[in-house]
This record gives sequence, structure tokens and C-alpha cells, in this order.
Amino acid sequence: MTQYFVFSRRICPPALLRVLSACALAMSLVAGTATAQDIDRSEIEKIVREYLIQNPEVIAEALTELDRREKEAAEAARLQALTDSADILFNSTRQVVLGNPEGSVTLVEFFDYNCGYCKRAYGDMVRLIEEEPDLKVVLKEFPVLGQGSIEAAQVAVAVNSVAPEKYGEFHEALLLRRGQANLASALAAATGTGIPEEDLKKAMETDEAGATFEEVYTIANRLGLTGTPSYVVGNEVVQGAVGYDQLRAKIDAVKNCGEASC
Repeated sequence: MTQYFVFSRRICPPALLRVLSACALAMSLVAGTATAQDIDRSEIEKIVREYLIQNPEVIAEALTELDRREKEAAEAARLQALTDSADILFNSTRQVVLGNPEGSVTLVEFFDYNCGYCKRAYGDMVRLIEEEPDLKVVLKEFPVLGQGSIEAAQVAVAVNSVAPEKYGEFHEALLLRRGQANLASALAAATGTGIPEEDLKKAMETDEAGATFEEVYTIANRLGLTGTPSYVVGNEVVQGAVGYDQLRAKIDAVKNCGEASC
């Protein structure tokens, strides 16, 4: 999966020590063996330090539980974001729809024209559309790999505005084209479908591309997307080029039980 930013987290030992210190004091007070006046900070830290040295596995257990809770909270936030963003995620007037526009199952893909993984995943999408007549595929322009990607996406938005019926042909030509996707290569792919270049450039003078990108970036941020391709199937966010089999399984699950995992 193409990554465009990486989050990192460092657990600060002093912060952890302060938490454990407070716990040690609380336990002493509850046990009735001490009062807040009887135990000063240095004594608490000494007690905790000795305890951790004798029981280092406690730290690993605490961090494992912290990680579990953070993942649980992140997933809950993601599900809420899916609910809150459902309208623009699935029904935006600025998106491109392939497959069956009235399909009961929707696969949303966030992609970048310079993403190598997106290029390899294109075949999976085509196969799924061919095999599943009830599948609606929504494409979200998500240019995150530099200026060339932004230029290519601007042309793509113009294609969708000027000749939406040619978008599928343009999309395949540009995505599978060798070399860097940029303004020149995107215009070449678009005019190759028969769209006049002057019509494209006129469409690119509007604010439509900027509004489209802002909409997609906002959704991506809410969903915690960290690269391309990323998908939404049913109630799940799937990050990375996971392949045909996994996407097929999730589509089947949505058809059978209404969720991506039955």
C-alpha cells in the first residue's frame, strides 16, 4: 500500500510512572496504611520503581491493554465517521460511478494515478464489476503522491464534468499508462478518448477540482485513511491492495448479511 504519511507513538516513561505513582498512593490510602501527608512523591516513586523492577511484565501488560483500547476507540470513531459521512461517501455528485449505478452493494475506492498498487488493483475492480451485476463502484480522486498526481486528478475531474460517459475509458488509459501521471499524460489520455483539449482546459478553470479534493480529503481524514488504494465496503474500511479474494468475500458478506463480515 502506498503510504503518504505515517503516525508514530512513543510511550513516555515519566508519564507512565506518574500514573502508576498515583495508583500506588490510591492503593495505600484505600488500604488505610497511609495518608496523603504520610507519603511524599519521592517515596511513591521509589515504591513504584522497585515494584516495576521486580514485575517488569506489568508494563507490557499495561501497554498491550492501552493499545487494545486505542484500537477499539479508533474503530468506533471510524464506524461513526462512516455513518456521519455516508451521504457524500456514497452519493456525492462529484464522484464517479462504474458498474451498476443502482446496485445494492457499493464498493468505494480511494486512489491515486501514480499509485503502483492502484494500478495492480485495477484488474480486481474490473473482474468484480464483470462478475457482480449488482455492484456499484464509486471512485474517489485522492491525489496524495505529489504535484503530478494532483494535475492528473484535475484532468480527471474535468473529464467527469465534460464527458462522464468517457471517464471509464480515460481512467483505464491513464491508470495503466507507463511512467509518471501528470498534466501532460492525463491530457493525452483524455484527448485520446475523443474529448477536445480546449473543453478540458475550460473545465479546469473552474473550482470543481478543488471542491472535489476538499470533499475527498475530509472523508479520508475522518476515516483515518493512510494510503492508496483504500476501500469502503459495507461498514468496513479496507486499506491496501488486499486483492480480489478479500474484496469478493466482503461483497458477498454484504449481500448475505448486510455487513462486510458476517
